[in-house]
Amino acid sequence: MDKKLGLGSLTALVIGSMIGAGVFSLPQNMAAVASPAAVIIGWTITGIGMIFLALSFQYLAQQKPQIDTGVFGYAQAGFGDFIGFCSAWGYWLSAMLANVSYLVIVFSTLGMLFDQPDMILFGEGNTWLSIIGSSVLLWLVHALVMRGVQTAAMINLITTCAKMIPLCVFIICAFIAFKWDTFVFDFTGLHFGDGHDLVAQVKSTMLITVWVFIGIEGAVVVSSRARNRRDIGRATILGLLTALTIYVFVTLLSMGVISTQELAHYQNPSMATVLTTILGPWGKIIIGGGLLISVCGAFLSWTVLAAEAPYLGARSKMFPAVFAQQNEAGSPIKSLLLTNCCIQLSLLFVMVAGSTYETLLAIASEMILVPYFLVGAYTLKLAIEQKNRGGLLIVGMCASLYGLWLLYASGLNYLLLSALLYLPGLYFYIKAKQELNTRPFVGKEMTAASLLTVAAFCAAGMLWQGML
Repeated sequence: MDKKLGLGSLTALVIGSMIGAGVFSLPQNMAAVASPAAVIIGWTITGIGMIFLALSFQYLAQQKPQIDTGVFGYAQAGFGDFIGFCSAWGYWLSAMLANVSYLVIVFSTLGMLFDQPDMILFGEGNTWLSIIGSSVLLWLVHALVMRGVQTAAMINLITTCAKMIPLCVFIICAFIAFKWDTFVFDFTGLHFGDGHDLVAQVKSTMLITVWVFIGIEGAVVVSSRARNRRDIGRATILGLLTALTIYVFVTLLSMGVISTQELAHYQNPSMATVLTTILGPWGKIIIGGGLLISVCGAFLSWTVLAAEAPYLGARSKMFPAVFAQQNEAGSPIKSLLLTNCCIQLSLLFVMVAGSTYETLLAIASEMILVPYFLVGAYTLKLAIEQKNRGGLLIVGMCASLYGLWLLYASGLNYLLLSALLYLPGLYFYIKAKQELNTRPFVGKEMTAASLLTVAAFCAAGMLWQGML
């Protein structure tokens, strides 16, 4: 049996990773911060930035075919083992926390469909019944991935196709119900909006649009399992353009069905309310079912991506060697076990702390921005080393600038707090180096590790002050 992934499976993995729960809340999320004009500008900027990031993946897949260890392999090749490890650790944490958020939103959606005012069963996905259900789903998916990445990828292909049905139904219905007068009423948001100018509105949309593109690197992370190296870049571009088209249609058509001011106050998943306005009660059922399928598919995709990070890190001597172990089906058993045990502990924390989907996704999104920036930076470094003044230089420069913009737009406080989550990873890195009988930190790596430690302690101080 061929255990390699073809173009269809790789593209489905990219789409399945990106299109999860976020798209179902986009109408309200965007209307709450921006007018139709600002939304158009925001999608244009984000689309261009993500295209340059996708082109970076494509160029690197072609020019560095020997690097098959995903996003963090590029960081390691360009900036050394420690920076490569930080990229791998940040990516793994992001994927792991994204999976926790997906489990929470699955049972939050069940709460929307079945909870009654006098009988709260699932709540916001953080009740004891939700945590039990999430745990069962977690270990069922664990057993599925243990049967092999190819099997998981095939099921992901099916769920990706299935999730497209309710999204297409929504787009068609919204297109039919679209009213131009509703769309252009207060088109810039300057007359009846909250008074924010167009630039401020656009910046607010950037903070939303970037989150729904996380997962664009799906084909790159599993590049070692691709049947054809050329399919990696193709799958990334195809997945990006598919997701971008869906996001733009969902947000802009919604603003032509419901006024922006009214849409801004809808409860999420707001797509359900919009479609209910058009179709009646069936709208809530169609979108609720679509959300469950979409999130379960995204959860499966991210389980594969999360388990790949420590496995590929161990192959590159950045993680302890034990995480490179595979079973007969080719699944990284120790890496998968570590990931899902951490997800299980995080679910218990969610119940105790009462965390919600939005909180988890914000943390997960912050952790992945550094790996994204390092991909652009390595592309730029490669162009400079090769004295390439053509497409490679332009793509590297634009992807790097976009990565820096994302780090700035996300908030420097969040970036500082993320250092707390990077710090525990040093244990795994030092242990990996001890297995090789080499020094953990060489030259500038010692400076980088020291700065990370200082930042983590500063973040701990900030949190302590906030609790007082």
